[in-house]
Amino acid sequence: MKNPESTVAKLVEVAMRRYDMIQEGDRVLIAVSGGKDSTALACDLAKKRAWWPARFEIRAVHIASDFCACCEKTSLVSLLAEWGVPYESVRVPIIGRLKPGRSMNCYWCSTQRRTELLRYAQREGFNKIALGHHLDDIIETLFMNMMGKGELSTMVPVLRYEKYPVSIIRPLALCEERQIEDFADYKGFRSAVCTCPFGLASKRRSIRADIAALTGGSGAVKRRIFESMSRVKPEYLPSPALDEDRA
Repeated sequence: MKNPESTVAKLVEVAMRRYDMIQEGDRVLIAVSGGKDSTALACDLAKKRAWWPARFEIRAVHIASDFCACCEKTSLVSLLAEWGVPYESVRVPIIGRLKPGRSMNCYWCSTQRRTELLRYAQREGFNKIALGHHLDDIIETLFMNMMGKGELSTMVPVLRYEKYPVSIIRPLALCEERQIEDFADYKGFRSAVCTCPFGLASKRRSIRADIAALTGGSGAVKRRIFESMSRVKPEYLPSPALDEDRA
C-alpha cells in the first residue's frame, strides 16, 4: 500500500510547481482551523520548507471565533510545535459582528475570517496566505456556483488580489479529501481535529452527496471535472445573454 503521506506530498509538489505557488523569499501564512485539511497542509509545508528550491518562511495563524467550543486547539498547538511551525491565535467576534435580525451562516463566517487573515498578513508582512481547500472543495464550489449563481467559477489554486499585496494559494488543490483523510489517519492527528458545528447543515454537504452520486465516487472522474475547467472551448458554449434593453 502506498504511503498516504507520500501521496499527499507528491500531489502538493505537483500543484506548487504547476501553478508556481512559491517564489524565493515568500512569507507564507498558513490559515489553520484545527481541521484535518489545514493541519495536513501545515505538516506538508513544514517539511517542504527544508528542501524546496525557493526559500520561504511559514507561520500558522488560527482565527478563533466566538461560537466554537474547541477554539483553544491544544492538540493543534502541540503538533505545530513538533513540526517547528510558529503559531498565533487571533480571536474574532464573528457572531458578535452580525447585524440585528441576521443569522449565522457559512458565507458570513468565511468572509469575516478571510478579512482578518488579510489584515493579519499585511500587518505582519506576509505576502502569501495558504488555505487548506482540496480538489473536492474546488469541484463542489464549481457546482454550487453553477446551480446557485448561474456562473462558471470556483476556488482557484492561486488568486492574486488587485487591492492587496497578498496572494491566496491552495497547495492541496490536486488532493482528494479521501487522500487527506488517509494522511491524517496515518499521522495520527485525525482524531485530534475538530469540525465546525455550522458545517453539518451546510449546502456544501448536499452538493457533496450529489457529486458522489454523479461520479460514483471515482477519483478519475473528479479529476477530469477539475481539468475541464482549464480546457474551456468558448465556441461550444452559449454567448452571454444580451441586456433586456438591447434584446
